[in-house]
Amino acid sequence: MADLKAFAEQLVNLTVKEVNELAQILKDEYGIEPAAAAVAVAAAPAVGGAAAEEKTSFDVVLKAAGANKLAIVKLVKELTGLGLKEAKDLVDGAPNNIKEGLAKADAEALKKQLEEAGAEVELK
Repeated sequence: MADLKAFAEQLVNLTVKEVNELAQILKDEYGIEPAAAAVAVAAAPAVGGAAAEEKTSFDVVLKAAGANKLAIVKLVKELTGLGLKEAKDLVDGAPNNIKEGLAKADAEALKKQLEEAGAEVELK
């Protein structure tokens, strides 16, 4: 048990560079593509070992509509309350913010919904 706690502490204290290197090793040697790498980077401590302030407000940014653009336009229209033309313009102009100032859980849920429809999305 003590070994696992020490291992967990090592993981938590990885730098951004080390997290990226670990992700590459997992991909190259084991065929695992860690989807949570971005979460680990966001949770990594700030330079100098001081804990970073936890972010409380997130923006959902549409990077690209993907192959199913019509479904993304309809979803953006539904999520934002925009008209069809405005939603299409927002999607066509990607990268664009879809929603701003959301709580983490709400932002992650919205991101998941857009990604399931085929969009490329990031949280900022």
